[in-house]
Amino acid sequence: MTTHVGERATADTKDWVKSYAFRLRATDVLVVAWAVFGSQFAWFGVAESAVAIDGRLQFFAVSYSAVSVGLVAVWLISLSWYATRDSRILGTGTAEYRRIITSSLMVFGLLAIAAYLLKVELARGYFATALPAGLAALLASRWLWRQYLNNRRARGEMSARVLLVGSAESVIHIAQELSLQPFAGYRVVGACIPNGLTASHLPGTEIPVMGNVDRLIEAVTAVGADTVVVTSSDELPPAKMRQLSWSLEPGRQHLVVAPGLTDIAGPRIHMRPVAGLPLVHVETPRYEGSRRAIKRLFDVLASTGIIAILGLPLIAIAVAVRLGSVGPVLFRQERTGLNGHTFKMLKFRSMVIDAEEKLLELQRIQRSEGNSVMFKMADDPRVTRIGRVLRRFSLDELPQLFNVLVGEMSLVGPRPPLPSEVELYEQHVNRRFLVKPGITGLWQISGRSNLDWESTVRLDLYYVENWSLTGDLVILWKTLRAVLARDGAF
Repeated sequence: MTTHVGERATADTKDWVKSYAFRLRATDVLVVAWAVFGSQFAWFGVAESAVAIDGRLQFFAVSYSAVSVGLVAVWLISLSWYATRDSRILGTGTAEYRRIITSSLMVFGLLAIAAYLLKVELARGYFATALPAGLAALLASRWLWRQYLNNRRARGEMSARVLLVGSAESVIHIAQELSLQPFAGYRVVGACIPNGLTASHLPGTEIPVMGNVDRLIEAVTAVGADTVVVTSSDELPPAKMRQLSWSLEPGRQHLVVAPGLTDIAGPRIHMRPVAGLPLVHVETPRYEGSRRAIKRLFDVLASTGIIAILGLPLIAIAVAVRLGSVGPVLFRQERTGLNGHTFKMLKFRSMVIDAEEKLLELQRIQRSEGNSVMFKMADDPRVTRIGRVLRRFSLDELPQLFNVLVGEMSLVGPRPPLPSEVELYEQHVNRRFLVKPGITGLWQISGRSNLDWESTVRLDLYYVENWSLTGDLVILWKTLRAVLARDGAF
């Protein structure tokens, strides 16, 4: 009975992979054909036009319709060649988008070189329209399909069925991490741990234990796993690891090794095989030089532009705050920034003027928001009526743009803590002061006030260890969605 369940689950996994890839392929065909033939129609209308080709012996012509058909075919082949529909890159990360961009640029680059060498007189506008239109439409269609896939994965569907193998501690850790990221497409269906008893469950989870590591192959079949994740290698010596990899069905079942490296971004990790050993090189993060200069330049230009655009709204908010309650327009609070230096962080005042005096009394009230270090309260009585509106859309934080402009903060970075919070930090948390605090950051797009302290620290340290300008742009884009969603905005 168990074997039949496993076989059916494996077949279901294979079916959704094929079905989803077919949908992507069909959409790609429609998008590419629309872009190429749409460009042809935009430049030449319904009348047939010809492309002149300078051959060695004579001139001859080919219709643009034939060129369009060939371009569509080559573009689609390139998308397949670069594995843009590989199930391992779908649903999370930027690899899918990067491959689409790379494959599309490669096609047009090679065609441009071929046209030059063969002296093909192609209309530049034809290509100049087809490439950006097709690329934008491809990215948009893949984004839409990703939303569909993420919704299904949030319900536990259309995901790889994962069997975890390793020590009980490492298996539980990886299981918890994967449960926090369902969009990654890894659904844990079983585990094999030392001294594991069949029919039991991992502590604190509903994941069934399928026995010890000696029953790996039977466990894979029983739960219908298509992916085996090794969470620690102490229980699996090299010989047993090779035996496991040989026993998995090529192309359908996958072996994944999770190294003991957490919260390290992909660009810092490099594989280097030496004497048959897959050595993992981890680059040490650097916080100086051109990257820091580029980040500062981006902060200055972006904050200046935003202040210029929001000039009138900023004045309107200031007037509303001043008329809404007694007290100053701006609230200045000491925060800890780069290298542990303190500065005055600016906000539109959203509370009554004696808010600090009332804090000690509110801290005694039982509440579910905030955490052991940061005080948060969903219905804080100190917040004014206009303050609730400002906090609803995070408008009270707009004056921090001036902190960014003068170099005290960055647009993106760790949360700027209070000095009283810093006194409670463990030593490793002080690494967050290696970069400037930000108006927004990973904590802002990951739950804000709903996060516990450990999650807040982890997100801040992850940003410090792996920050990049591209990552900042992604966080800024996601911040807009987080603000509109309001989740965790108190």
